Parts: sequence; structure tokens; C-alpha cells
Amino acid sequence: MSASLFVLPAAIPSSAQTFRWSAHDLVVLGVFSAAAKLSTLVVALAGGGINPVTLLLKNLIFTTMLVVMLYKVRTPGTLVLFVLVNMLISMLLLGGSITLLPSMLGGALLGEAAAFAAGGLLRPWGPVLAVGVYDLSSKIFSLGMSWLALRESPAMLVPVAIIVALGYVGSFMGLFSGVRAVRELRHAGIVRN
Repeated sequence: MSASLFVLPAAIPSSAQTFRWSAHDLVVLGVFSAAAKLSTLVVALAGGGINPVTLLLKNLIFTTMLVVMLYKVRTPGTLVLFVLVNMLISMLLLGGSITLLPSMLGGALLGEAAAFAAGGLLRPWGPVLAVGVYDLSSKIFSLGMSWLALRESPAMLVPVAIIVALGYVGSFMGLFSGVRAVRELRHAGIVRN
């Protein structure tokens, strides 16, 4: 008998090892992007506009869903693709401004770089680090974009800074609720290690 008959087939590499997204990963990314946009829109409409509670809750939900999505799809570049899809949905369906794209894309690139420098998204805390850096840097970049737009009247930057700070508090709380949601989803078998 030939020894080649007993050779086991090579293991199929996961999408996190091949740096490519499978069709399943892309569907998960699209579903989470649409769900995040829809849920934050519902919260904003139910809250009656910009108020502190709505702002906190909207950012908390968005960050929680982003953490869960990154634990589900751990391929490098997922955060950048999520931001691009989310901005595309926002611009085409909701009339969002293109001026948000540089700050969000810059934050996503920094989040991906931070996760890569710390060992990648496959580390247990990799997705949380990527989302945390993304949230903080995108908020800082958006303040910088606001400063560029309002540099002739800097007093108007104060309310913008307060709104961005309140949004970041919600995003920071979303990191913890995201980790808790991932823990519960692991028990349910939805998110696997």
C-alpha cells in the first residue's frame, strides 16, 4: 500500500490566517453594519434628537455591536471595511456627510495598527483594543475636522467638544458591554474562540 493513501488532508486555514474574508464573514460584516446603523437611528429618533441620554445610548450600542462583530470576524482589515460599509450606508441611505469619512477611516486605520502591534485580532483583547483606539482616535480626528471648519469662530467649538466627549463616554461604556455581550454569546455558541 502506498503511504499517500494515509496522508490526511491539509487543514483549511481560517480567514484570520489567510488575510481574506470568506462569504460568511462578509455577510456578518454587512448584517452588523446595517444593524448598528439601524439601531442607532432608532435610538436617535426615539430620543427626540440630540440629548445626552440619546447620545450616550447611541454610542454605547454602536460600540457594543462593533466589539461583537470583531470577535466574530477576526480578519485583519475588518474594522476598516466595516467603517467603509457603514459610511456608504450613511451617505447613500441617510444623507450622511462625506466629511466624516476621513476621521472615521483614520481612526479605523489606527485601531487596526494598534491591534496588529499588540499581536493581532486573534489575541483575546485584540478586538477591544482595536475598537477602543478607533473610538478615541476617530473622536479626536472629528474634533480636528470641526476645528478646521470653525477656526474663525473658535467659541463654537466648545459645544462640539462637549457633544463629542459625551459620545466618547458612551463608546467607552460600550467596550465593557461589548465584552459582556461576547461572553454571553460564547455561552450561546454564537461567537466561537
